[in-house]
This record gives sequence, C-alpha cells and structure tokens, in this order.
Amino acid sequence: MVAVNKSKKEIVFLCTECGNTTPKWAGRCPVCGAWSSLKEHVVENVVEGSGRTVRGLGGPVHKVIPLKDVASEDTRRLSTANVEFDRVLGGGFAPGSLVLIGGDPGIGKSTLVLTTLATMNAAGVKALYVSGEESACQVKLRSERLNVSGSDMLLLCETNLEKILEHAREVKPQVLVIDSIQTVYKGELAGTPGCATQLRECTLDLMVFAKNTGCITILIGHVTKDGQIAGPRILEHMVDTVVYFEGDRNHQYRLLRTIKNRFGATDEVGVFEMTGHGLNPVLNPSKVFLQEGVPPTPGSVVCCTMEGSRALLFETQALVNQTNFAVPQRVAAGIDPKRLTIILALLEKFGGVTIGASDVFASIVGGLKVNDASSDLALALAVASNHVGIPLSRQTIAIGELGLSGEVRGVSLLEQRLKEACRLGMTEAVVPACCKLTERIGSMNVVRVHSLSDAITWLMGKK
Repeated sequence: MVAVNKSKKEIVFLCTECGNTTPKWAGRCPVCGAWSSLKEHVVENVVEGSGRTVRGLGGPVHKVIPLKDVASEDTRRLSTANVEFDRVLGGGFAPGSLVLIGGDPGIGKSTLVLTTLATMNAAGVKALYVSGEESACQVKLRSERLNVSGSDMLLLCETNLEKILEHAREVKPQVLVIDSIQTVYKGELAGTPGCATQLRECTLDLMVFAKNTGCITILIGHVTKDGQIAGPRILEHMVDTVVYFEGDRNHQYRLLRTIKNRFGATDEVGVFEMTGHGLNPVLNPSKVFLQEGVPPTPGSVVCCTMEGSRALLFETQALVNQTNFAVPQRVAAGIDPKRLTIILALLEKFGGVTIGASDVFASIVGGLKVNDASSDLALALAVASNHVGIPLSRQTIAIGELGLSGEVRGVSLLEQRLKEACRLGMTEAVVPACCKLTERIGSMNVVRVHSLSDAITWLMGKK
C-alpha cells in the first residue's frame, strides 16, 4: 500500500509587528496592540504518514545516554579580526553557530558583514556571501567603496534556498552569509518570500545545515518600525545568537548589542564609527560620548553604566523651561520616559525642586540608549542643575539609583565604574553612601549621599 500525502491548508492571520497568529481577522492585534497589522497567510499542515522527510541534527539522537558520556567537541572560536565584533559574539564565531543580525535599514549590517568576511577571507577562511537583494555588480561597487574589492570571497546572487544549499555543499565554506533571510524562499512551499511559513522553514533548513556541517551561518534580517526582527518571533528562538544594531543612521556612531547568545554573555556591546570606508571599531567608547574642551554648562552631568564587562561613561543633559501650554511637556531621548516622570516627582517631593509647571527635556548625548537604574542620580542632578542654573564640573561624575522614598540606593560594580572614571580624568564622584569601597580610587574625591535631598544640598553648595 502506497502512503498518500495528506495535507490540510489553513488560513491564519499573522501580525506583521510581533509575529502573533490568530484564526480570525481583527483591526487590532490582541498581543502587541498594533492597528491594521494582521495579514492573511496560508499554512500547510502535514499530518502523520504524509511521507515528508524529517530533518534532524547529527549525533546520537536515537538513543538515551547520560550527560557525562557526551563527548565535548572542540569549540575553538573563529576570530573576526574585529575587536568589537568579537567582544559582542563572546570571543568570535562558534563552529556551527547560527547568527541573526538585525537593525534599521542603512545602519550598517551588510557593510559590517562584508568587511568582516573580506578580512577573514584574507586570513585563509573560506567564505560565501549570498545576496538576495543586490546584484553582483552592486555588491562589487560596495566592496570597492569599502576597499575590499580584491578579496577572494565567494559571491552568489540567489534567493532559492535549494540552490543556495546546493552551492554551499559544493564549495563547503567555513562561513555562509544570507543577506537577507526575508528574500529567501523554498519553491515547494506556498506564500511569498518573507511570510511566516517561508521564514520558519528556510531558517530551519539553514539551522540543520549549520549544525550538521559545522558551517558558521549568518542571517541578516529586516526589522519592523518598532525595531524588532520582522516575521514570527520563533525566528529568534531558532538561532544561536541574536545581534541588533542600535543608533541613528544619520549619526556616525553605531552600537552592536547581543540580545541572545548561547555561546557567551548577552550583555556585551560593541561600538563602531561609520566612515566612508565602512565601520571602524571604537576602542575607547567613553571618550566618544564625552565632549572635551567645552566649558561647564547647567544641566549636564556625567554618569557611568556597565555594558557587560565594560564600564561606559556618558553625558546626561536636561533642559527645564517655562511651559507655554496647559500641560507641560516631558520629552526623553535615550531615557525611559516613565523613569523621567518618576525622577521629576522625586525632585518635587524630596528635593524641593518645583518644576511642575515647566517643560522638561532630557537626553543622552551621542544617541546612546541607557536603561541602567544607576543613571537616576545623574539625571536628577542634571534637571536640578539646569533649573537653578548651577553648572557642574566636567570632571564630576554621579552614580546612584533613586528609590521611591527619596533614598539613594547602591549599584553594582561601583569600584570598576569609578576606576574607569578616574582613568578618564574625573576628579569628583557623587555615589551612594551605602556602597563600601575596598580601596581609594586614585586622587578622586568621593562624595557620599544618603538621599536625594543630600545630593541637592551638595549641588546648591556649588553655587
């Protein structure tokens, strides 16, 4: 008796913003709340006995063995020859890893990957770059602008996944790049490239290829208007590493941040500078976000945040102005707007700073986005400084988290933050009184404050 393929086509509605699927159409997505984001998709469900080939990873998958008996494979990293890129990846590419890189259009995803592949190829690494959005001539022109046109890197302009994998098995590259995953499709599946079914199945095939061959596979993904990887969220669960580009594409500096990493830490960040010849790593990013040679101005305070193992100094600015509207404005750039609202309430309640009828604008210099609670004290001092017109020295740093009772709470790795600040020439630091330092930080004057009112009193003493 011959097995008959049994399949059933089902119509679902996929949210283009968050990837959620619902059986019925609605004007608003029930998960993310986006309006007019549900689009119709056809999903083919194959039942048992259909004869479909089951894809699996290599190894002893068909028997149960103790964990201690599993042989540890050689996990030596493959360096990208880029210090910042290696930092984000946890020391380089792990063999057989599947890496997803996302970011806004024009922010530098293809530029970073192309220059990295050319550098690795010059070191003897066999690389295959698959372009689904640009022709070979366009890739050549971009490589000339990046000064890597003489590379022996292999190039393939193709969107059919079966043909891509066929060429990959033939040339056997150590690194495979798909630019972008939303342009790749499987001919046997219904739906256009980029739909939920195509994305899921193509990524699964690439994952199996990477694991079974040990080829490092890099996927470049489009993002939605909210900055999330376009398509179903399962795409991020299937890959080993998810890396996002952050920053304004009109700004020269870019941040590369790891959201997920099965082979390293998930809190590392890399800083790059966009130039006419590509992305250059910034080895000392603290100096990038601190402006030198400018006299002190009210409303500017230096703070420090921890990005993985790196202490990063940045400048917080605030502007307080009498409002011309019935409801004062609260505008934040690089800062959580809700956090700004809480800090303004604490200044009113415990700091004696009356700004209820004033517009308040706050931002992080350089396009940096900071979610670290240790920047609360710096933001509060920046608002108070601009309101009373008292400038703080460029060599003064403030670190501390504010509680809802007006207390200044401790922060982690305070000594490491202060050592970095001292190395960059900071001479005075305002820190929580509850934090204990095991050693003196150079010649830095450390001011300990118990509460927000103590910090405001210290600020008024600068007048």
